[in-house]
Amino acid sequence: MSSVDPRHSIFPDWLRKGLDGLYLFSGYLAGLFLVAIFLLMMALSAGRPLDIDVPAGDDFASWCMAASAFLGLAHTFRSGEMIRVGLLVERFKGPVRRVIEIVALAIGTIATLYFAWFAFDMTRTSYMFNDLSQGVIAVPLWIPQLGFCGGLIILAIAFVDELLHVLFGGSPRYEKPEPQTAEEVVERAIQSGA
Repeated sequence: MSSVDPRHSIFPDWLRKGLDGLYLFSGYLAGLFLVAIFLLMMALSAGRPLDIDVPAGDDFASWCMAASAFLGLAHTFRSGEMIRVGLLVERFKGPVRRVIEIVALAIGTIATLYFAWFAFDMTRTSYMFNDLSQGVIAVPLWIPQLGFCGGLIILAIAFVDELLHVLFGGSPRYEKPEPQTAEEVVERAIQSGA
């Protein structure tokens, strides 16, 4: 039996803190974009009866929604709140479960790297050709695409991080420990919305 803590990182402490800080920062940015959506929607709703127009408000709200969704992915993944193949994986124990976790993480890593690369390429192309939005306010498209692209890149980093951690003997950090009491089971069911 190894004396290594299965949740210990293979990376140096400064890198582990930096990566965890990146995921948390990304989650905070997602929250800020949620607040921006709220403010824009309130301005649009309150402005109608007062004949106040918010130019391209719908465009900005939709860009904020995309940024919020994609920037929140890495933090959600690392917090163990992302939907995954848990129903399949949890049926197995021991080495078989570990292999299934590694395969699932490898597939997830490949998929997120693929999407992150093409999101980066799309954003770079928009920047190079100076693509502009076609709404009321012409905005360079690479600006709203940064949230989408950045969120996918950070998610890809999180997947690579977790895959390396599990490959080198760690247990998945996104997995929550088994509930010990009936109250914990109920609390988790309430939190997950089940």
